[in-house]
Amino acid sequence: MTTARPDWIPADKLSPLDDKLGIRITDYNPDRMVATMPVEGNEQPFGLLHGGASCALMETIGSWAGAIHAGPDKQVVGIELNASYLRGATSGVVTAVCTPVRRGRTLSTFLIEITDDQGRPTATGRLTTLTKD
Repeated sequence: MTTARPDWIPADKLSPLDDKLGIRITDYNPDRMVATMPVEGNEQPFGLLHGGASCALMETIGSWAGAIHAGPDKQVVGIELNASYLRGATSGVVTAVCTPVRRGRTLSTFLIEITDDQGRPTATGRLTTLTKD
């Protein structure tokens, strides 16, 4: 981890879905946030990482990136998620890297790239968030 969690985010602040999926943020750098998720337990019936699990990972890391940009006194919600699946992951851990495309006062957009243990891209996404007072 190069950037620690901001002090205003409680250490136990994890959604029940993130907990079930095993999502963990490993770097809170606002210009390059990183999160991981195990493939095991998050597969579809044919043994591949479920697309919905990938979307949940994208939504989680993108929403946290938006929240860190907005600060502790604002609320951030995702308003659009676009995802493309590039390669199936069947084992190990996938890693999501979230970078800002645009950070505004009201709308922010983030690019999320997910890779497998070998560094091969498995999915990409774009999340737009809305910042509310």
